[in-house]
Amino acid sequence: MRRVRLALAVPYALTFLLAGGSAQAFKFSEEEEKSRQEDQARGQRIGQLVSAPCKKQLKNQKIMLVIAERTSNGFNTTQSRYGPHFQAINHRLRALGLKTYTQEEIRAQIAQAEIEAHFRNDPDAAIAASKKLGANFILRGLITTQTGINPVLKINEVAVHMGFTLVSAGGRTISNVTARADSYSGTDTLGMALTLVNEQADEAVARLYNDYCRSAGAK
Repeated sequence: MRRVRLALAVPYALTFLLAGGSAQAFKFSEEEEKSRQEDQARGQRIGQLVSAPCKKQLKNQKIMLVIAERTSNGFNTTQSRYGPHFQAINHRLRALGLKTYTQEEIRAQIAQAEIEAHFRNDPDAAIAASKKLGANFILRGLITTQTGINPVLKINEVAVHMGFTLVSAGGRTISNVTARADSYSGTDTLGMALTLVNEQADEAVARLYNDYCRSAGAK
């Protein structure tokens, strides 16, 4: 009798394991499909945003990109610190037809204090700096972090934000776009900010472009 029960138990155990495996595979399949749909929706949004007809208006327009990090002591505006972030955004701006400056060109023409003026909302100093370089637009990228303790896991976590503000050489704000990374545990905030840029910059830059086109069309 024991042999019969054992013989019956084995198929039931295998059925249970297989069913569990199937459920797990189904879950992964659902997640993959959801991710695929999100990527497709994002691609459609970007396509719609950059389809705005203002390529001619952007021809020969020059844009200066500066990046800073908000700290407890103010702003860290040492541009060499943000080289990878700069390149990731700069590449996307050029793909839309804008003429950009390299970090070397910016540092050669504009003093560190004038770069800081862009983030202190000092319009006169910012306009003067833009004129030195001959920029038509300034794109400011500001990295901020927020630390806390996860209420469930009881571990330190950090949320990384990156805000993009596009302004004209005359100081008029054209667009504000924000990207945000999920909270994570770690200390490499610049690394997380770069991950954020690589994941969300396509859509962020597309939104900036679309806002510019709508602003130009409203003139």
